[in-house]
Amino acid sequence: MSRPIGYYVHHHGDGHRQRAIAIGQSLDNVMLMGSGLAHGTGNLPFLDLPDDRFDDSFAGIDHVDRPSSLHYAPLDHEGLRQRSAQMTGWIAEARPRLMVVDVSAEVAMLARIASVPTVYVRLSGSRLDVAHLDAFRGAIALLAPFHDALDDDETPGWVRDKTFYAPGIVRSASQNISVNDEVVLVVLGRGGGISNGEHWAAAARAAPTWQWHIIGPCTVPADMPANLYLRGWVDDADAQIAAARVVIGAAGDGVVSAVLRARRPFICLPEPRPFDEQASKAERLAAVGAAIVRHDWPKPHEWPDLIGRAIEQNEQWPACLESESGPERVARWLDDLCAPAVSNRSHIA
Repeated sequence: MSRPIGYYVHHHGDGHRQRAIAIGQSLDNVMLMGSGLAHGTGNLPFLDLPDDRFDDSFAGIDHVDRPSSLHYAPLDHEGLRQRSAQMTGWIAEARPRLMVVDVSAEVAMLARIASVPTVYVRLSGSRLDVAHLDAFRGAIALLAPFHDALDDDETPGWVRDKTFYAPGIVRSASQNISVNDEVVLVVLGRGGGISNGEHWAAAARAAPTWQWHIIGPCTVPADMPANLYLRGWVDDADAQIAAARVVIGAAGDGVVSAVLRARRPFICLPEPRPFDEQASKAERLAAVGAAIVRHDWPKPHEWPDLIGRAIEQNEQWPACLESESGPERVARWLDDLCAPAVSNRSHIA
């Protein structure tokens, strides 16, 4: 068996883990590593790392001076010490041929210092700070899990040239699903907080001809409209997205990828994120004609018009979003990067 590929998985949200599983299942020898992986890795081997956040288990000092090439570097944090030791211990023993980092500037630097070639996963947004640019420079290549047409306008040319654009890494299990023309689906992801059910109740009352289904964390409104259904967490989010007439959601990787795969009309309400990740992605979706975007919360009477505009916009799908990659293509690219000589380490889908 060849030397393994390490794959670091960030704990926030679920898109990092889903990408890692999809790509890992197409590789011969991979080791996932991150915090909280014990709840599911698709039968792939994993190294479950101690948490690096602040809680009762790990003391530490934050808000101290740190090098500009690091995003998060509290002092005297036992979790950080342990996870760094576990990762470098595995590197020393397994001698990985490559490390995919999805995402952490600190882990990318740690792997590079340990003499491991890294592939850094580029997320959306304006990531022009020193820490991100150093992570990009230190990697042998960059992986963007989105279409090149959705890349931020401010992304430097050298970063684009180093990037392998790979939309559609996580495939949907739902195929040939019939659309329910009466359903507006609200998708609430793991990366945000609990949504306010009163807001959605007001929206449902303002658009009574639609059945409003909400999946994900949401409070229960005091007065539940008859056309509002709170589904909570579901195991078939992709199928429900594919079956909805219109989808409403933030601009996280999971919901955007599922909406684009299913080519559904989309009303995008980007949430605040570091480096304007969701705002940037939403603006690019609007620019290419793939979403109706609102950065403020719509008033109740605006919802019928927003739904109609999304349906009308969706009648002509943007050609720049036609292609998808699939995990096998990414796995082949990673294997090629490990070869002794690689003439071209970037590609646009």
